[in-house]
Order: sequence, then structure tokens, then C-alpha cells
Amino acid sequence: MPSHTLGSRGWCKPWSDDAGGACVEAKRLADGSVALRQSTDPDGPALVLTPRELAEFLAGVRAGAADFLL
Repeated sequence: MPSHTLGSRGWCKPWSDDAGGACVEAKRLADGSVALRQSTDPDGPALVLTPRELAEFLAGVRAGAADFLL
């Protein structure tokens, strides 16, 4: 979904690089979902995950399912 439809308030940067460049921004939505967007493109797309999808994603990362990306 276009991130501008979610408003400009409430976005935070829990993950960022140390160089001050590209960051992932997150916003908790009223229904409990979480939206993620690229900080350098605040008007670009946002990925919206349900609480269950986010929990499964984080569990997979913790279990090493994303280690192949390193």
C-alpha cells in the first residue's frame, strides 16, 4: 500500500545503518498490524504485516531462517 495513506506521524526507526542513510521505519496501526517502509522513500510503498505474520517472521529470523542473507 502507498505509505502516504498511513500518515506521516508515528513512524519510528528501530533498524538503521550507522551512516545515516537507508533505514527501515515501522508504524503500529490501529488494528495491531505493523507497516514497514524505506526511510529514504517515505511516499513509496509500505509492507503491512498482521500481528501473526510479524510474529512468524521474527520467530523465523530468531531461528536462523534468514541467515542465508548474511
